[in-house]
Amino acid sequence: MIYQRSSALFAEAKKYIPGGVNSPVRAFKAVGGDPIFVKSAKGAYLYDEDGNKLIDYIASWGPLILGHAHDPVVNAVIDKAKKGTSFGMPTEIETELAQLAVSMVPHIDKIRFVNSGTEACMSAVRLARGYTGNDKIIKFAGCYHGHSDSFLIQAGSGAATFGSPNSPGVTQGTAKDTLLATYNNLESVRDLTKANKGEIAAVIIEPVAGNMGCIVPSEEFIKGLRALCTQENILLIFDEVMTGFRLGRGGAQEVLGVAADIVTFGKVIGGGLPVGAFAAREDIMNQLAPDGPVYQAGTLSGNPLAMSAGLAMLTELNNNPDIYRSLGDKTSYLHKGLGKVLNENGIPHHINRFGSMLSVHFTEAAVIDFESSAKGNNEIFKKFFHGMLDQGIYLPPSAFESYFLNDALSYEDLDVTINALQRIVNDLK
Repeated sequence: MIYQRSSALFAEAKKYIPGGVNSPVRAFKAVGGDPIFVKSAKGAYLYDEDGNKLIDYIASWGPLILGHAHDPVVNAVIDKAKKGTSFGMPTEIETELAQLAVSMVPHIDKIRFVNSGTEACMSAVRLARGYTGNDKIIKFAGCYHGHSDSFLIQAGSGAATFGSPNSPGVTQGTAKDTLLATYNNLESVRDLTKANKGEIAAVIIEPVAGNMGCIVPSEEFIKGLRALCTQENILLIFDEVMTGFRLGRGGAQEVLGVAADIVTFGKVIGGGLPVGAFAAREDIMNQLAPDGPVYQAGTLSGNPLAMSAGLAMLTELNNNPDIYRSLGDKTSYLHKGLGKVLNENGIPHHINRFGSMLSVHFTEAAVIDFESSAKGNNEIFKKFFHGMLDQGIYLPPSAFESYFLNDALSYEDLDVTINALQRIVNDLK
């Protein structure tokens, strides 16, 4: 495929935008080459500025469960925009979306809307600190909760040590309150709670990880984490920015059978527009201003365009629960097809899948945490990514990102994808 216009647009963008992009993964640094500039999209397909048609497996990184430019969502936004795009005042549709979300998700009584997943996670941690009176939090290596300072922390010298900032601009003072544990390793969390007894406000986790590839929690780990948090009076925060309303009507809480104290949302709840949210039971949420002392605000929070898109999306998901079965079946089909080609050609790999999330890791070992994910062969991944792109398949341009399938994908699209891998597999050896 030819990407001449995309390359020219990227060169122009770099003159005015840092790195030429407004979010780093878009720059193709992990895979090399120039990024694709999208002109339009519909259903399961992207159409780039060079006129290429691509089968899309990122779905705007998760929110477009029903496909691009889904008519009920688009029409809802158009109708609402004609009445005004933003007021900075309350609107009825905010309550309508709140009522629907609370009815769909277990263990929450109230919800507050914000403008991004980063803002939702940042606010959830502040709320947890305000509610408990404690300062420290535990996060897991490889889990991404947005670019708030508290979350940009890498591992220290051991499980019970303080984290250190891995981005300039994050202070040591902020870093000292973030403790780092190992995903799928409950003992690492126990060690941190023992070493910081009575000082931890919350544990925040992607209940099904999507930022080190798709990584599934073991039942022992995720249920043990819930029990440990209860035992130590620590709030458990599920970052469901990716998984909320995608893995099931009630998100990961429902599918895994584990209750969180605070849940964050994004992606799907905005129907493709910039929306985030955080929710919890009433006694926790009542600590928020104006009812309580924990301050959080946002001029554009709950803006009518975002609320209309989210309401249209969640209404359809709520009324059509078979969508989740359909998505799961398609993801399973793709998993088996890709795995068959790689197995038959002797390519070391491990495929992780949960619901409509999937990732291919070029390593023979099981991928259960960030360390095992990082052992994947990145040179093979680069060849895989660009080879599939040349065949008209758009995959995440990073080995550390999950695929997100959308229900507009047909089985013919999946077969095209599997056959594309068959055509390039010799280049991966």
